[in-house]
Amino acid sequence: MTELLARLPPVRGRLLPGAELAPFTWFRVGGPAEVLFLPADRDDLAAFLAATPADVPVTTLGVGSNVIIRDGGLPGVVIRLMGKAWGAVAPEGPDMLTVGAGALDVAVAEAAASAGLAGLSFLTGIPGTIGGALRMNAGCYGREIRDVLVAAHGLTRAGEAVNLPVEAFGFAYRHSDFPADLILTHATLRGEPGANPDALRAEMAELRARREASQPIRDRTGGSTFANPDPPGTPHQRRAWELIDRAGLRGLRVGGAEVSPKHCNFLINTGTATAADIEALGELVRATVLRVHGVDLRWEIKRLGVWAAQPQPPAAEL
Repeated sequence: MTELLARLPPVRGRLLPGAELAPFTWFRVGGPAEVLFLPADRDDLAAFLAATPADVPVTTLGVGSNVIIRDGGLPGVVIRLMGKAWGAVAPEGPDMLTVGAGALDVAVAEAAASAGLAGLSFLTGIPGTIGGALRMNAGCYGREIRDVLVAAHGLTRAGEAVNLPVEAFGFAYRHSDFPADLILTHATLRGEPGANPDALRAEMAELRARREASQPIRDRTGGSTFANPDPPGTPHQRRAWELIDRAGLRGLRVGGAEVSPKHCNFLINTGTATAADIEALGELVRATVLRVHGVDLRWEIKRLGVWAAQPQPPAAEL
């Protein structure tokens, strides 16, 4: 760790060798970052990227809502884009908002409601930040981030600024072609002006109530684990949770990890789980659904880092 630190340039933010990452994830599991970088602002980040040797791995982390960090941690530098510098939301003209990559999705929905911009309330149902939502084309309740994105802005691995229109993302259902080594810094979103703020807040409250009634949002979880096999609107759409439930996996456990009894497409850390437990449970679910239904579920949660030890395969086929 000290060897890597010696190769990194000076910053105005903070460089923290061996920083534990588990507290920054919703699962509350995972190993440390070799070095954690908390940039002061966009200029600090750009200068750091430009001066950091190209062979140093760089990983971006937001609020950690849709990620499993493996128990061996993350090699190289982990850049965490959270705090005031990365979470700003500001109006841009009569129908748009400029939002930082670290802005919580729910905070963007609240800002849109205050500005009387309709069409963004669905963000209140998405856990995480705008940066993460853009990378996976997150959505719920019939809308996706691609429906409201105008353009995104970021930095290359060399610290060069890039501006991308929505067409550059190659959005599909829970997917984008956004380059993995490009770091999003902020985005421009469009809403429909002239809406009643109180009506929008009521809509958001209804969506929050629906989410709390159907999802284990008070548990240590990472959101929806697998993408639905079919995109919304597909006739006779197959849904991940239904396939998991019909395979008899509701409540299944591996170590301290559990398939949520409340919503089968959520995995839960019951309090003692390791990252290996959660990932092994997810792979056991995938293997069983493939055997029972012939459907190969695709992970929606990102799995990052290295294992603490050679992982063991799921204990048994169900």
